[in-house]
Amino acid sequence: MALCFSTISLLAQKKIHGMDKSPMDMSYCPANYSFRQIDTTKTDPLVARLIYSRPQKNGRIIFGGLVPYGKVWRLGANEATEIEFFQSVNIHGKTINKGRYTMYAIPDSLKWTIIINTNTDIWGAFSYDSSKDVVRMDLPVEKQATPVEALTMVFTRSVTGYDLQMIWDDEKVTLPIVD
Repeated sequence: MALCFSTISLLAQKKIHGMDKSPMDMSYCPANYSFRQIDTTKTDPLVARLIYSRPQKNGRIIFGGLVPYGKVWRLGANEATEIEFFQSVNIHGKTINKGRYTMYAIPDSLKWTIIINTNTDIWGAFSYDSSKDVVRMDLPVEKQATPVEALTMVFTRSVTGYDLQMIWDDEKVTLPIVD
């Protein structure tokens, strides 16, 4: 009986963490790739998969506030944003080989510097190492009339391949990917 009560007491002391305020999300290139597998008439190959956590605006000043200008940002919340390419692609004139990478941004009021880096499986941008950058490019900020509450990243088809659209608050930045 004592063993039963001590076991129950130990189990009661373990706390289960609640829902993360910045839930993890996944975006496929082409969009909805996983669902498209059900329709066998779709033949677009899988180009990339993006895994990121979606922080919320919650009435805060995002760029220049929560996300400071001029500092490396993990491009989301929690773990650094990760992109996996399932084939070689061209970004900003550079061939990026098939594989897993981490994405960062350095926001500014007029542009974001987007960074693709080989150091994966890390939390935040605390161990960011610029010597592991594969490509770094400046992309213009487009102001949006309607603010977006949660950081959203989606792939859309373009003339040369795909665009990765990164949208949060009243800002949108588009990364062209040539497949």
